[in-house]
Amino acid sequence: MRKLFALLVLSLSALSLAAQDSKPLYEQVAKWTIGGEGGWDYLTLDPAGNRLFIAHSNNIEAIDLGAGKKVGEIPASGAHGVALVPEKHLGFSTNGRAGTVTVFDSLTLKPQAEIKVGENPDAIIYDPNSKHIIVMNGRSKDLMAIDPATLKVIATVPLGGKLEFAAADAGRVYINVEDTGEIASVDTKTWKAAQRWKLTGCDEPSGLALDPTLGHLFAVCGNKQMVVVDVKSRKQIAALPIGDGTDAAAFDPVLKLAFASNGEGTLTIVRQTQDGKYEVAGNVPTARGARTMALDPKSHKIYLATADFGPQAEGQKRPSIKPETFTVFVYAPAK
Repeated sequence: MRKLFALLVLSLSALSLAAQDSKPLYEQVAKWTIGGEGGWDYLTLDPAGNRLFIAHSNNIEAIDLGAGKKVGEIPASGAHGVALVPEKHLGFSTNGRAGTVTVFDSLTLKPQAEIKVGENPDAIIYDPNSKHIIVMNGRSKDLMAIDPATLKVIATVPLGGKLEFAAADAGRVYINVEDTGEIASVDTKTWKAAQRWKLTGCDEPSGLALDPTLGHLFAVCGNKQMVVVDVKSRKQIAALPIGDGTDAAAFDPVLKLAFASNGEGTLTIVRQTQDGKYEVAGNVPTARGARTMALDPKSHKIYLATADFGPQAEGQKRPSIKPETFTVFVYAPAK
């Protein structure tokens, strides 16, 4: 009987641990219907203004994080992304069709200036180390640096490929080159191309995030892979399965988690184990089309955007988007 009782206790313990492991790490805590029409691209969090900026069709929309409602918009010609300079209360947004960057007041949302950049400006970030806005031009295949003080382009760096998202570290900017399957780096002191290396087993890298403490880059790829690269050695240290249709990566420096938002309707969470290896901690169900995201490193909430889809017309790459269904989903660490 004692042996049977011991076996029963062990079995119950194993079931309890399995149940704990099966619990999602993140859960949906809010859903905001924003409305409007057309497609969308990058999401950018504004902690100072408690807002979320979303590139949505021909506007940059500002969403109040407390109310979950749109509080304003900035006109755009093919909106792609937003970068913020908090100390100057300025926002910079890319206009893919116009080949410009709009400068706006991040408090009043009023446009201030238009800066001519390259062809099809797409991703945009603010590098607090060099204190410059970095623009990735997809069609002209170059990176441009803008001085927020003068609102002028101070450097153009040819990189010979379709540029996607970037991540900045002290003295370097790292950029995904989608059509060559590489990461390129630019020296932000000289504004010259520094190094580039191939991402093995990674097709069409798009989203990119950085763990600045370890110097590890997380690149998400079109063939359902997340590749982890050490920036010092440029060695690929992990390749992990993620969902289909990914377009964004994020890293939480406090929780030490990396994320991939996948258009198939999942959020892949990656963590480092005690022995220094990386593993998939879980896949959280989200919503179809939720492929771009923003992370709040203080609340650890993740914001995803999508809409309802209609039929896909013959010859079209993507299905139609139902008007007024554009929605933001909010996820937080599970209690």
